[in-house]
Amino acid sequence: MVVLDELDTAILRELQRDARRTNRDVAAAVGVAPTTALDRTRSLRERGVITGARLEVDLAKVGRPVQALVAIRVRPPTRANIEGFREWAADLPEVLGVFVTTGAEDFLLHVAVPDNDHLYAFVIDRLTAKSEIADVRTSIVYEHLRSAEVLPDPAPSTR
Repeated sequence: MVVLDELDTAILRELQRDARRTNRDVAAAVGVAPTTALDRTRSLRERGVITGARLEVDLAKVGRPVQALVAIRVRPPTRANIEGFREWAADLPEVLGVFVTTGAEDFLLHVAVPDNDHLYAFVIDRLTAKSEIADVRTSIVYEHLRSAEVLPDPAPSTR
């Protein structure tokens, strides 16, 4: 774990609110000189805390308003089957995210498609056509909210 001070955390908070902000804006928001903000931001990147910036897309406006979580069991649960399915699923255009999990399912896929017919075709034609798929359960997502900020644990030394 990388140790972050209050300034690092404040810069992370500001950049997560809008990664396109200028360094001058970030510096003003956290109360430091622009050179200090720039140095700290570079340090966060060099230490691997900031790994990139992502563009958020309105799924409905790009023709993919229906989201679902698809739980999948792979059998037999061999390393080859798990890793092969993981790589295959991650490359599917419908898939927004792949979670490799423990418990009753091996995977949870977050997918976005144009409509329920496309979701049905994705599950029936794409997923169940794979011989290693033992079980598929699909849950429609009514609403997807994401945390705007991921900040360090405020008291990591108390555990």
